[in-house]
Amino acid sequence: MNAIEIRNLSKSFGKKQAVNGLNMTVPEGAIYGFIGENGSGKSTTEKMICGLMHPNGGSIKLYGRDYTDPDVRARIGVLIEAPGCFSNLSVWNNMMIQADNLGIKNPETEIAKVLKTVRMEGAASNKFKNCSLGMKQRIGIAMALLGHPALLVLDEPINGLDADGMRIMREVLTDITKQGGTVLISSHILGELEKIATHYGIIRKGRMIAEMTAAELEADCPTYLSLRTKEQARAGQLLSGRLSRVEKDESGALRVYDPVKPEQVTSFLYQNGVLVSEIQTAKIGLEEYYIDLMKKEGR
Repeated sequence: MNAIEIRNLSKSFGKKQAVNGLNMTVPEGAIYGFIGENGSGKSTTEKMICGLMHPNGGSIKLYGRDYTDPDVRARIGVLIEAPGCFSNLSVWNNMMIQADNLGIKNPETEIAKVLKTVRMEGAASNKFKNCSLGMKQRIGIAMALLGHPALLVLDEPINGLDADGMRIMREVLTDITKQGGTVLISSHILGELEKIATHYGIIRKGRMIAEMTAAELEADCPTYLSLRTKEQARAGQLLSGRLSRVEKDESGALRVYDPVKPEQVTSFLYQNGVLVSEIQTAKIGLEEYYIDLMKKEGR
């Protein structure tokens, strides 16, 4: 079953079309990386999924039922923008208020469990205002996890975190899906997203332009040889005359996409009087794939 199925979704604000005929599928158990430029419609889509905004057209189904169904709404946890906490209260007391709002039985046990999940059990007595940005983001996720939601919707939860904060966030989100949950996460930090996402959706100007699994992305991102010489122009001419695809990247390095070994390239250039100073095997990642796709779509 799919956790989210969106068909022909639209949302406008006056004359501005924020979401325009969007189609989207999030399988159950996925970590779905939702990617797009600022103003592309990511947050608006997430808010409609969570019932914080109403669409002008189209449909949203969660676990096969309409998103307005009260039973299915109870299965969603949300962190959009920032956690709604009282700054002078402790983490624990903020969690207790949220648990009371949700009518959770045995709140102490439930709070202790979700704080452990997000690695915050040692900070329960801290005042919220004294917590770091990474801690606040994890507190927000802990609050979203109260009530055992099946689906977690997160808007930019890793932006602004340091390296250790990002590592902990990756562990937390992976643990959530291991426990049977589904995560929809938007982020501009594509290198981090690539480490955990099982599925991707790329949105532009309110439309979904690509959906794929992590395996499909991997297959669509070629491996290449990256090399530098003291005679880049001549090396490029020599290689282009022998191989089918040789390109120069933005840093000035030559890229060879043909299935050849590094020693074959260095030997060929040496025989023609060009010494290779640097050569390595590399692979196109999510960020470069995304940038290239945006360029193509912008034509």
